[in-house]
Amino acid sequence: MQNKINIKNLRLYLWIGAVYLGMATLSDLVRDHKTIGIAFRNDLWRTMYIVAICNLLYEYIIPYIRKRKGFFRKTILSFFTIFLYIFFFTVGIYAWRGIGIVLHIFTPLEEFNSLSEGTSELFGLSLFSVIFFGIISHTYNHFQLRRIAQQLRIEKQEAELNYLKSQTNPHFLFNTLNNIYSLARDKSDLAPESILRLSKILRFMLYETSGAYIAIEQELKIINDYIALEQLRYDETLNVSFNYDIEDMKQAVPPLLLMPLVENAFKHGVSETRSQPFVDIHLSVRNRELVFHVKNSSEISDEGKVKENIGLSNLRRQLELLYTDYKLSVQQGDSVFTSILKINLASHV
Repeated sequence: MQNKINIKNLRLYLWIGAVYLGMATLSDLVRDHKTIGIAFRNDLWRTMYIVAICNLLYEYIIPYIRKRKGFFRKTILSFFTIFLYIFFFTVGIYAWRGIGIVLHIFTPLEEFNSLSEGTSELFGLSLFSVIFFGIISHTYNHFQLRRIAQQLRIEKQEAELNYLKSQTNPHFLFNTLNNIYSLARDKSDLAPESILRLSKILRFMLYETSGAYIAIEQELKIINDYIALEQLRYDETLNVSFNYDIEDMKQAVPPLLLMPLVENAFKHGVSETRSQPFVDIHLSVRNRELVFHVKNSSEISDEGKVKENIGLSNLRRQLELLYTDYKLSVQQGDSVFTSILKINLASHV
């Protein structure tokens, strides 16, 4: 793993070196285009040394110092690094120039009378090189860290969403099976039909909810199937109204996002209502603004007091992870429970 990281870093410095060489060549071309061939070869030889030293400095020496513990040890190592830097970018680069001359790779376009004169002249260029490589490599690493952090955040959110779904779906299934159990216990002729409708819902949950989105027409279908399944339990005294006004039936929404509010209306509303039970559902989607209004009868008389179940709690958390602009309000009135969900579908994270 470490070797792969080193190779990746080396490639970065080679790319920076290519940019550095291009800038040096452009400068030589402006200064004297007649010697551009010789100047390019000299710049290439010098850039090879600078790339190697900057890679050593920023990827090995400085990280090594940062890992050391103790103020005194870090101070000593820091002074030693400064000494190495001065040596590498004065005597070292001058020596590298000399090696190039001996190998007939480097052709001097200016002569130095002494080592001190040569190192002094080259020090300014060396200082610019270190700063240039340092700024670009630091900026690149900073953006890489931000990208990795963003990716980790996305993966964490996806894992949490999957966990919430894994909680909500069995909860929804358990409640539905309870309904079928009630019909079977009473030896109702509607039990086979309820099992058939449940199989449709299970098929949808298994094959249609694995993706991040579904068309809203599919969400409408599963809500209709669930309402039909619930109605099998009640006689004609139950009044259910479900209407919608949707601009685009292909509008994408997360699967089963609306179901907890519908399920809540039956499980904690109608099933506990002794007289004149009702469920009134309205869905509107216009200009990517979703409004889902669910009102149901309720025997609870403590107006304003709402105890949220697992379905509503999970729905709130899913909304937090999926959208930045939304509002979910639930209110217990006098024998009426109201849920209103508003989502700006364009605010998806």
